[in-house]
Amino acid sequence: MIKVVFAGTPAFSVGCLNALMTSDDVEVVGVVSQPDRKSGRGMKLTPSPVKKAALATNIDVITPEKLRDNDEALQWLKEKDCDVLVVVAFGMILPVSWLETPKVAPINVHASLLPRWRGAAPIERALLAGDSETGVCIMQMEEGLDTGGIYLEKRMPITPESTGHTLWSELEVLGAQALMQALPCIVSGELQPTPQDEAGVTYAKKITNEERVVDWALDAEYIERLVRCFTPKPGVRTSYQGKLLKIIAGEVLNGSKQQQAGVVVDIKHGLDVSCGNGQVYRITQIQPEGKKAMNAVDYLRGTQIKIGDELA
Repeated sequence: MIKVVFAGTPAFSVGCLNALMTSDDVEVVGVVSQPDRKSGRGMKLTPSPVKKAALATNIDVITPEKLRDNDEALQWLKEKDCDVLVVVAFGMILPVSWLETPKVAPINVHASLLPRWRGAAPIERALLAGDSETGVCIMQMEEGLDTGGIYLEKRMPITPESTGHTLWSELEVLGAQALMQALPCIVSGELQPTPQDEAGVTYAKKITNEERVVDWALDAEYIERLVRCFTPKPGVRTSYQGKLLKIIAGEVLNGSKQQQAGVVVDIKHGLDVSCGNGQVYRITQIQPEGKKAMNAVDYLRGTQIKIGDELA
């Protein structure tokens, strides 16, 4: 029986936790997650998805505010006497003391093909960059940011239909599969980590709110990927006459119209907007401020938007 302590926080981590908890060969002896956060309209303190999943099966859970210089949390980990510390989107940097505690190894399930997209937002950055594929890596953890050797990787394509939501869901499943394939082989010594190629390193910096506001000076292909990346939530925003509009879906039109970026060039089949490279992006689904999402043609029937107007 492999004794595991699991560290994770968001819904993406739950697939791996469930796979471990339902395995006949693994005992999850403890779970670490981030503290409860305020969320929802009432801003109530809400446990993380990982904490919810663990508590449903009566696994011992801790939610420390920090791990560094936290003797109580470190003592908790040592008392678990785990073989492997499994980390999936935990959201905190683990101190060396934690990395050195497992008897076999600390490992991480990372949602990119390392060394490409080390860091906080690998799924979004791969989609925004126009990568043709992504995947998951089972990585040995060390002090550096996603710098450890790779035990196992699994690849999958990024298609023109891929959205941020679909990629998160697919990679959650793929990550759990990769983890359960690699874990017994890591413990037995059959799998050894292969060093990453430093020549291919890129960093997936955290997504900012400003990035989800459309800059129409960008090329239409990037704007199309931007919308897919944040559909349906949290969404990509533009504005018309000071009112916010959330773009739900759209497409790049063939050909180009040399207009100033952000200018409405047609409204027959959607809200067609000129982009920075002279191409046109057609908004096909839109959500006006304070209203439900709707077809852009239906939205245009009830507005005063006309050709030559500008979106900000």
